[in-house]
Amino acid sequence: MANIKSAKKRILVNETKAARNKAIRSKVRTAIKKVDAAIAAGDKAAAQAYLVAATAEIDKAETKGVYHKNNASRKVSRLAKAVNAMA
Repeated sequence: MANIKSAKKRILVNETKAARNKAIRSKVRTAIKKVDAAIAAGDKAAAQAYLVAATAEIDKAETKGVYHKNNASRKVSRLAKAVNAMA
């Protein structure tokens, strides 16, 4: 355990930021799972609606620094490609 006051503060701040990042990542993963479930069910309208919501969550995560720009872009691209490939 840290003895220096600033080191103790860093530990607390890092825990807070880690919890925030974890929550944001969880939201993104849930949104992606909803899109994948709609694709598996063959419901294109629902998949497109979930895609819009998932894209918004991914963009928010990117803005907050949780995901790198290219990583977020790749996730959105793959989801859109999967939805557009539906018959």
